[in-house]
Amino acid sequence: MVKKARGKPAYSRRRINTGLQVGSYVRVADNSGAKEVKIIGVPGYKGRLRRIPPAGVGDVVVVSVKKGTPEMRKQIVRAVIVRQKRPYRRPDGTWVAFEDNAVAIITPEGTPKGSEIRGPVAREAAERWPQLANIATMVV
Repeated sequence: MVKKARGKPAYSRRRINTGLQVGSYVRVADNSGAKEVKIIGVPGYKGRLRRIPPAGVGDVVVVSVKKGTPEMRKQIVRAVIVRQKRPYRRPDGTWVAFEDNAVAIITPEGTPKGSEIRGPVAREAAERWPQLANIATMVV
């Protein structure tokens, strides 16, 4: 009989330096209609009382749309972080940092809302979200 670990995710993922947190304003990299969003939550984060939840590349965040089309503005949606300014280390020893912080908006089911992602997408996010990798113009 094979024992199954409870509460563990099905995918194996190295811990990535968290470059964003609740309250951060972030650019939207896709063509969903939103231009700028504010991170208001990190689902699944369980931390110390009153500690501000952090998030890194490949993580899902709950965001509020601050700038964009009138239909998208003031909506609460989920997004995946595809770029972060803070450097993080890859298993081969290289350090990766991007020019800006960016997210791609997804539906509650996990499919991307836009049809293309402008700019580079981190390999960590592309591996964890294959549907984002399909619409990305460049994976770094």
